[in-house]
Amino acid sequence: MKKKVAVLYGGRSGEHEVSLRSATAVIDGLKSLQDIEVLPIFVTQEGSWELNGSRVTVLPDPIVSGLYFLDGARTGLTVTIDVVFPVLHGTYGEDGTVQGLLELARLPYVGAGVAGSAIGMDKILMKAALIAAGIPIGDYVWFTANGWQKEQEKLIAEVETKLDYPCFVKPANLGSSVGISKVYSKQELEVAVTKALQYDRRVLVEKLLVGKEIECSVLGNDEPKASLPGEIIPSNDFYDYEAKYVNETSTLVIPAQLREQTISRVQQMAVDTFITLDCAGLARVDFFVDELTDEILVNEINTLPGFTTISMYPKLWEATGIPFSQLLQELIQLAEERFQEKSKLKTTFDS
Repeated sequence: MKKKVAVLYGGRSGEHEVSLRSATAVIDGLKSLQDIEVLPIFVTQEGSWELNGSRVTVLPDPIVSGLYFLDGARTGLTVTIDVVFPVLHGTYGEDGTVQGLLELARLPYVGAGVAGSAIGMDKILMKAALIAAGIPIGDYVWFTANGWQKEQEKLIAEVETKLDYPCFVKPANLGSSVGISKVYSKQELEVAVTKALQYDRRVLVEKLLVGKEIECSVLGNDEPKASLPGEIIPSNDFYDYEAKYVNETSTLVIPAQLREQTISRVQQMAVDTFITLDCAGLARVDFFVDELTDEILVNEINTLPGFTTISMYPKLWEATGIPFSQLLQELIQLAEERFQEKSKLKTTFDS
């Protein structure tokens, strides 16, 4: 009997369009596997789940155990799911919200759990966790919308003193470079913060880091492994949304042209970051590497990295020796293994 894999894609996020591209590759890849039946579940920008034109949902009730039809000829009926493969980038999908629902429904799913997803998505919490673990990162300043409204001049002075220009302004919770700006002056900073606050109530301002933009893919659960690293050479001023997904003119150098000892350090730091943030299944860790000073800094982690035709995560594993179809199989297997391990845990207390 074929294994039923529900692919969640789309979603309530500024990365909705990116998710559609990633899902196309994942769905096509899963369909090529003989033992897999794919259930493509489109999540609208309003948050509704749709399967073949019918509204469905996953109820936070393990007795139901699968997709529950909300309308159409199958209203009230359920379809069993073996594994859920979230291909949801950004908020309401990559941030622990969907993962929490799937935990309540007791369904195996690909990727990090609630805590790992939430911390990995929140750049401010992520940086705090990495600092606590002794993993080197760049300097940054963060503040809330309320703080910006009340103490704008004080925060600008802090940015200029601690970080200087140019610097990067980002929403705390988003990916794919949505809402990100590179700013060169106070005036540009003000505009960039207003832009970032359209996507989140907290803003992160980061120091411009020097060095090569390096990415490394991680695969596994408690004993993860790291791929060969790759280098991004952006076609624009920085690796923004257009450079990633629109013009496709950025250069990906795989493997990255780094010294062997530097590659080993990047791989170890990628694994350390993955473990520190309690990730599972997959993640991509992004670095800035300056071989002149021998400095390696973690920029961020992406717990549900892109799976588009030009995405680094699958490309790095392909260069390391794991083709796309095998990668999908391993991710499903890792999801099942983690689910089985968690299922052994007690949920009652015997005094």
